[in-house]
Amino acid sequence: MTHVILLAIVGFAGGVFGSMVGLGGGVFIIPSLTLFLDVPIHNAIAASLVAVVATSTTAAAAYVRDDLSNMRLGMTMETMTVTGALVGGLVGAWLSKGALSAIFGSIMIAVAVYMGLRQRNVRLPPVDDEDLGALGASYYDRNLAAAVSYKVRRLPMGMAVSFVAGGVSGLLGVGGGFLKVPVMVLAMGVPVRAAVSTSSFMIGVTACAGSAVYLARGLVDPVVTVPIVLGVTIGAYLGSKLTLRVKSSLLAMILALVLFAFSVQMILAAVGISVR
Repeated sequence: MTHVILLAIVGFAGGVFGSMVGLGGGVFIIPSLTLFLDVPIHNAIAASLVAVVATSTTAAAAYVRDDLSNMRLGMTMETMTVTGALVGGLVGAWLSKGALSAIFGSIMIAVAVYMGLRQRNVRLPPVDDEDLGALGASYYDRNLAAAVSYKVRRLPMGMAVSFVAGGVSGLLGVGGGFLKVPVMVLAMGVPVRAAVSTSSFMIGVTACAGSAVYLARGLVDPVVTVPIVLGVTIGAYLGSKLTLRVKSSLLAMILALVLFAFSVQMILAAVGISVR
């Protein structure tokens, strides 16, 4: 019973963080399961992918209701992401535990660096509603008390990164948002809030594709997955409500430090060194 409660707590924390920063929660859930609860990494990745679907569905519902998600842009980029997720899922199911731990730890270092640097504000040029283009959109920003309009730029770059993000998602059980969000903000001209909410919408579809591969190989353990999904659903709902109230820079820095510590432990575990 204690083990089930701990799994639910891990899911809850992953759901809160994942929905608030657009990452899906897998970067928190997987190392927590493997390092502290002794869950095999293949089962942890499979559980994380199913949990990411719950995170995305719960958080995206709130974001769509607030008109923050760019549905047309999300579905356009998702065509490449799903393709990458299927490829990544096939590869991940065959890799060894040590290889997956090492790859995951290395990727998490990049995520931690991104989260730490994400605090700076990116100023976007003003866009008239008549010049939004096919994928542009607008939304009302409560913090600014004003409508924000933006035009999507460099779509081919976004599609290429989406394929890579899908591959990482299927391979490691993460949402891929740490790749999608920065490319949408820095290269495609999408405001941060719209990028996070659009990423939250996309990662659920991506995770469905990746989890199908792990499910087919019998790696989805219900004893692990069910408590994680229940916890992550509640956490994602709470996170979607808190995202407009919590100072994002503080959250990003705390999460970056936690993920960096996890990443070092994952890499050490891959070579047989335990620091618990």
